[in-house]
Amino acid sequence: MKVKVKLFAMLREMAGREETILEVPDEISCEEVLLHLQTELPVLGSVLKPCLIAINGRYVDKVVDVSEGDEVAILPPVSGG
Repeated sequence: MKVKVKLFAMLREMAGREETILEVPDEISCEEVLLHLQTELPVLGSVLKPCLIAINGRYVDKVVDVSEGDEVAILPPVSGG
């Protein structure tokens, strides 16, 4: 199945793009999507591990399954003062 992955902040800068379409197995969790993304964009490396994930605009846990046509947003942790 195909899943759209949107990248934000430093992830977008590191990857050199705002989004990508991944071809993934039919039954896949958010965590497994991150592994596929790391394979396609190795520059992201271990930076993905602490990131937050949203599916179709709602934050989810990494064990949640992704469905065909979902938009997966990956947001790096934010720090500030």
